[in-house]
Amino acid sequence: MKQWMVAIKITLVLFVVTGIVYPFLVTGLAQVIFPGRANGSLITVNGHTIGSELIGQNFSNPEYFHGRPSAAGDKGYDGLSSSASNLGPTSRKLIDRVKGDVDKFRAENPTYKGEVPADIVTASGSGLDPHISPDAAAAQVDRVAQARKASPEHVRQLLARYTEERQLGIFGEPRVNVLKLNLALDRGE
Repeated sequence: MKQWMVAIKITLVLFVVTGIVYPFLVTGLAQVIFPGRANGSLITVNGHTIGSELIGQNFSNPEYFHGRPSAAGDKGYDGLSSSASNLGPTSRKLIDRVKGDVDKFRAENPTYKGEVPADIVTASGSGLDPHISPDAAAAQVDRVAQARKASPEHVRQLLARYTEERQLGIFGEPRVNVLKLNLALDRGE
């Protein structure tokens, strides 16, 4: 019985320390040190939250850069259903979807004659990736410039300004946050 009492006491102490004290301590420190990140890296415009820089959104209008397709949820970009489609490279459903996305991309961007960047027609592992490659963004420049009645060179300069380099110069790949770039376009930068 003595061993049971020791085990129960240790369990209660560990529950309080790891289940209550530690989470509150970490949450409190995060709120003080990184309040924006601790609250989801939310982006607000005119006092309204319009999204998070960490979660992709569905942009379909021609005047906006489009992000990656999403397999998260029935309509995509559902943060509560973050997951991949689990379709493999031999899946007929995946092959048909990608072919359809390539055709759609070509129809939306008729002046682009290069190879369609893979990330613009394939979903990320989470289905919520907010970034596209600089190549995928560059392939959309003419469409966006034409829809906004802007010069392609101006849109390319804005794209270059919003291209994020590798983290610490070695980790990851250069990328473009689609929401941030589209907001910059809306601001008329």
